[in-house]
Amino acid sequence: MSARPVAVVTDSTHYLPRDLVTERGIRIVSLYVNQDGVTTRESDLPDFDAFYDGLRTSAALPTTSQPSIGDFAAVYGPLAESGHDIVSVHISGGLSGTVEAARQAAAEVPGPCHVEIVDSQTCAGGLAMIVLAAQAAADAGAGVEEVASRAHAAREAMKIWFCVDTLEFFQRGGRIGRAQAWIGGALSIKPILSFRDGVLEPIERVRTRRRAVERMLAHLRDRRDDGAGAWVVQHIQSPDVAAALVEGGREIFGCEPLIVTEVGPVLGTYAGPGMLGVGGIPRELVGG
Repeated sequence: MSARPVAVVTDSTHYLPRDLVTERGIRIVSLYVNQDGVTTRESDLPDFDAFYDGLRTSAALPTTSQPSIGDFAAVYGPLAESGHDIVSVHISGGLSGTVEAARQAAAEVPGPCHVEIVDSQTCAGGLAMIVLAAQAAADAGAGVEEVASRAHAAREAMKIWFCVDTLEFFQRGGRIGRAQAWIGGALSIKPILSFRDGVLEPIERVRTRRRAVERMLAHLRDRRDDGAGAWVVQHIQSPDVAAALVEGGREIFGCEPLIVTEVGPVLGTYAGPGMLGVGGIPRELVGG
């Protein structure tokens, strides 16, 4: 057992249910979104409908920004003072400077507090699964290095796919990664993407939403066959299609998903309405 309790910190791009975050004691450092000249912490937005309504109709793409070093210090400081060590798990450094800001803030934490920074090399549901794995280890009394090791193990074992209606938003936002080669011929297709080495990795292209759902369910079957026992579904403004993925996932896994949530504005700025995401991870890594 660790002599010092471990607090798990993450950013706002996991999109875990807010009541679950509170229940598990996960601390959040929020990213920011600027729409129509108004900058807001993503974690302060009560719901996402108004944001996505604006995204559909505005000629100018909203902008997003990472937390400041001071934002991290405001969370790390009280935890250090209360005797905690910290494992801080964040959105891929290939997408955001958030993890680098966390590293800089961690270097300034005084005293015996040990801070481990983990680049998830993913985001959204992938980040959510890694955070839950880290929190499960912390809840079991693991020390800071063991909690960080669990997060790294989850990063290696977790796989997530997501499908977008168009690559337009990724391209406009400069987050296109290796899917750049699909630009130009992608207007009539729905790209399925994943992450490799922390950047977007193209998987395949389909032409209809129905085919996208079929391929996402096939991915969940592959995850089950690879030993995953826990799974997630996320979406942007597509609750009915997400419900179909949940129904299919229940048949595949024989259990309820870890989470079914909507992805928020920071990632939604680049993925756009209509995004679907599914992923899986070994049950023993996330507990339960």
